[in-house]
Amino acid sequence: MRFYPQLPGQRIGTISRDLLIVALLLLFALFGKAVHDAVDALAVLGEGVRSGGEALRGGFESAADAVDGTPIVGGEIADGLREAGEGSGGNVADLGQSGENKVHYLANLLGFVTFAAPAALLLLWMIPPRIRQIRQLTAASRVLREPAGERRRLLAMRAAFALPYGQLLRYTEDPIGDLAEDRYESLVAAVLEDAGLRPSKMR
Repeated sequence: MRFYPQLPGQRIGTISRDLLIVALLLLFALFGKAVHDAVDALAVLGEGVRSGGEALRGGFESAADAVDGTPIVGGEIADGLREAGEGSGGNVADLGQSGENKVHYLANLLGFVTFAAPAALLLLWMIPPRIRQIRQLTAASRVLREPAGERRRLLAMRAAFALPYGQLLRYTEDPIGDLAEDRYESLVAAVLEDAGLRPSKMR
């Protein structure tokens, strides 16, 4: 499996793109965390309501404890105060807890979506071409290995007949003449570098 081209320019370009993908994923993660933290901060409203409800219930509980020992009617009054505390402060505390939980859930959801949506689009855009490149590099390194003898001539023929003329002219002024005269160096270099491999040494 070959992940990167052997040619320095192509290798640097490919590594740079891979690092860019990682950097963008980290950036999306930071955005997601920022959104999560901003929304999660709203949970303080629910916490305040819950704390107020618990304080109200605690006040009724304290009052009930204070009158609980009163003769004859103390127990009934204490029970009434406790019920009132549960009915008012308890409901308020439950409402605040419910709101707090919903804010935490929303913060997690929005933070995840903020990260996942652009990350998924980026990966769908960048990963398939990268996988194709890896497959092509791997296949080329197997097919074009050790170009010597007859293999060299065949590679030179492939370069002369398959590569664009403008690309061939960067390697030789007369690609067809080179092929006819058994001058294969430039043609072999062209076909190997087109596949992202070093002409001098195959690995």
